[in-house]
Amino acid sequence: MTTFDSKYDMFPAGDVGVVEGEMNIPSQGGPSGESMEFNTLDEPIKETFMRDLRAVGNKFFHVLIPREKTSLLKDWDLWGPLLLCTLMATILQGSTERADNSNDGGPEFAEVFVLVWIGAAVVTANSKLLGGNISFFQSVCVLGYCLFPIALALVVCRVLLFMTQNSFLFFLRLVISMIGFIWATFAATKFLGDSQPEGKKALAVYPICLFYFILSWLVVSHSNV
Repeated sequence: MTTFDSKYDMFPAGDVGVVEGEMNIPSQGGPSGESMEFNTLDEPIKETFMRDLRAVGNKFFHVLIPREKTSLLKDWDLWGPLLLCTLMATILQGSTERADNSNDGGPEFAEVFVLVWIGAAVVTANSKLLGGNISFFQSVCVLGYCLFPIALALVVCRVLLFMTQNSFLFFLRLVISMIGFIWATFAATKFLGDSQPEGKKALAVYPICLFYFILSWLVVSHSNV
């Protein structure tokens, strides 16, 4: 009987609410992943959208200044690559004049869209076959985000096309496209270089250079406003 009474002395009736409150404390002070999941379920949609938007912007910043190698590999996503691919395909569509004016330029959009994603997948598959220690979607994420310099070059070249074209402007567009190509290749190799075995890095870098060179050539060859 004494033992039974001592149990109730430890948990008085007035303290039941305190005990329930203390049971929630471990979940709030648990691991960061569980805490983030809990907060994500309760946060407003606007906050979720802004958080993802800031993450995409942060990845673009790391492509422009590729110093921290794990910034694109730690939390990969495909929102940035999809945005860049859609932007480039929209600007490049209709770049070839067709005799049939009823054609709305859709095939050009599809060609650019497919070229970007299939090209990124092929380069990633080559990296995996060479023994790279990076996941498929991480590599596609890096290759997609590193299109940013080429997309910037495309926008600048598009503005230059509104001027009266001459040899100097063509040379200027060529230089801008090559800067975008070198910048994109440097950023991609900066992020993906350490994922390849020592003796096979050149074999992994060559398809990356070819992939970005083809896209850069599309930029400089785009000549219709």
